[in-house]
Amino acid sequence: MSVIDGKWKVSLLWELEQCPRRFGELRRLVSGVSEKVLTAQLRELERDGLVHREVFGEVPPRVEYSLTPLGQELNAALEPLGAWGSGQLLADAARAEVSPPGPRP
Repeated sequence: MSVIDGKWKVSLLWELEQCPRRFGELRRLVSGVSEKVLTAQLRELERDGLVHREVFGEVPPRVEYSLTPLGQELNAALEPLGAWGSGQLLADAARAEVSPPGPRP
């Protein structure tokens, strides 16, 4: 659990599932995360072996982040949890639609 501890880590893993991403892309895709926190979360994911950081020898420098096989395995393990959460959101929305209105003043 400690490898996914952090508000943004699971969101970052989901975004990296699609394809390798650059820092700016991740910042736009994961709305609400600050640059400082995004950097820290990516470093922790890299340290834990879930994310690979590749630096290209270009000017200006280009860096891409991608999932390692371990990160892909973790995403596969988290998929049922995500499906459960989505189901709960749908169930909550359905309950809200069929609930009788409260007393009127």
